Amino acid sequence: MDKREEERYSRQILFAGIGAEGQERLLAATAVIIGCGALGTVQAESLVRAGVGRVRIIDRDFVEESNLQRQTLFDEADARAGMPKAVAAERKLRRINAGVHVEGLIEDVNPTNIEELIAGAQVIMDATDNFETRFLINEAAVKNDIPWVYGACVGSYGLTMAVVPGQTPCLRCVFAGAPPIGASPTCDTAGVIGPIVQVIAALQVGEALKLLTGRHDRLHRRLINLDLWDWRVTAVNVGQARAAACPTCVERRWEYLVGREGSAGVVLCGRNSVQINRPAGRPADLEQMAARLQTLGDVVYNEFLLKFKTDAYEIAVFADGRGIVKGTRDVGVARSVFAKYIGG
Repeated sequence: MDKREEERYSRQILFAGIGAEGQERLLAATAVIIGCGALGTVQAESLVRAGVGRVRIIDRDFVEESNLQRQTLFDEADARAGMPKAVAAERKLRRINAGVHVEGLIEDVNPTNIEELIAGAQVIMDATDNFETRFLINEAAVKNDIPWVYGACVGSYGLTMAVVPGQTPCLRCVFAGAPPIGASPTCDTAGVIGPIVQVIAALQVGEALKLLTGRHDRLHRRLINLDLWDWRVTAVNVGQARAAACPTCVERRWEYLVGREGSAGVVLCGRNSVQINRPAGRPADLEQMAARLQTLGDVVYNEFLLKFKTDAYEIAVFADGRGIVKGTRDVGVARSVFAKYIGG
């Protein structure tokens, strides 16, 4: 550390759990955040302010006005411009701490790219909104021996736990499979309040700081379930809960990583929207697309994405060819709308 860093992180260095040695570890560390919505924005700001040397943020979405109630890195200008969340977050965070290398990637995390995206990380932060992606993160983390911190929230409650490959149970040990579709509340049905986001993200970052400073002995090793509205807290000790026949951390079968291209469409939590996955190797020419669509509806575009609005639907197309159709939760309808206006 130089003198400027010693001053900047002085209060954190004074904390006995981190100290000067721990701060040096943080400055040399890499954290990957998958998702940059409610949890991801809080995680990213906290890690950047703590001086984690490299923070890579991966998100597939763009900022909308409904995000601003809880996604703390974004403002109304970002929503008006339809900025990709990863780009808006990177720009804000670089103004907060120029000494941290912040990298915002506009990507949909899937089996074909996740191992490349997490390469070099000492911790992975879960800020996703679905169990399929979490099981994918779990497999990639276990396979590559990278600790990760699970987190989820909806309504006024949330859950979190840390996974350290080889030391703790993995996500599949605790949750054998994803809940049936429609069995659990979502942001669409139950909403979400900002305070639970802050609490769960803070607990996740606390575990991440322990992992990055080498203080594995201080991990709480529990599945924490917390409801702020009804004030219920449970902390299930999962330290010895490793499943004897876990397909991931015991049998090392990569069911989500191997041979899976992902579904053609994914319903997005809380959005009344469907993501249309990109055809491999087919980036979009947004300028040409804008010229073609201008006579059919309202078009706004920048170097990152194009937004096209008809009477019933709003379509966003990213530069990599991936799309989001807003106005339906039916994958078939979304694919038909996308094909009609954008192409197959």
